[in-house]
Amino acid sequence: MDPFRICLAMGPLAVYFFLMGGLNITRRPFVVAGTRDAAALGLALSGMILVGPVELFFPTAAASLFGPYVWVFLIVLYMLVLVLVLLMLRPRLVVYNISPDQLRPILADLAPRLDGEARWAGDNLALPSLGIQLHLDTQASMRNVSLVSSGPNQNYSGWRKLEHALGEALEEFEVTRNPRAISLVTAGVLTAATLVLTVARDPHAVAQSLLDMLRI
Repeated sequence: MDPFRICLAMGPLAVYFFLMGGLNITRRPFVVAGTRDAAALGLALSGMILVGPVELFFPTAAASLFGPYVWVFLIVLYMLVLVLVLLMLRPRLVVYNISPDQLRPILADLAPRLDGEARWAGDNLALPSLGIQLHLDTQASMRNVSLVSSGPNQNYSGWRKLEHALGEALEEFEVTRNPRAISLVTAGVLTAATLVLTVARDPHAVAQSLLDMLRI
């Protein structure tokens, strides 16, 4: 693969590694909606999508008509597909940098204040008044917990209220730093350093690669 395509494929991934490492290395949990979490992953993979499937099925006829501007249409198409996928996802909250044993008591204390009819069944929580049914899904390797919707009948405004309340409840909560986050930061540093060296070694090759990709 030529230098520009390497940079395009790996650049967004380097940023994603830095972002995930930064979230997990802090001493405070961080709550994010599942759609934003998935959107970040979709953007991180965007470079690989462009140099992979998009180029594999590149519309040569459209390129001869629109020239390099065809890439604008392809990028917009990818973003529209990503938005469609995000809109089809069920509600979910991701809490970074916290273990399930730490989150469970906080959620157990918060649930009755949000809904007097709240009830637990194992790792499942129902908040009938808010229209929420969820279960806890754990990523023990990175010390993250997901609150995943159970069933199709969910109230999105209820999920937003839960996200806001849980974020406030975790504001003063401190945890130890996650040592596994170092691997993500290191991966980001190594990837970024590799890309910088690739460009610095032969910037003219990178520029020519860009022109070739744009069909200029």
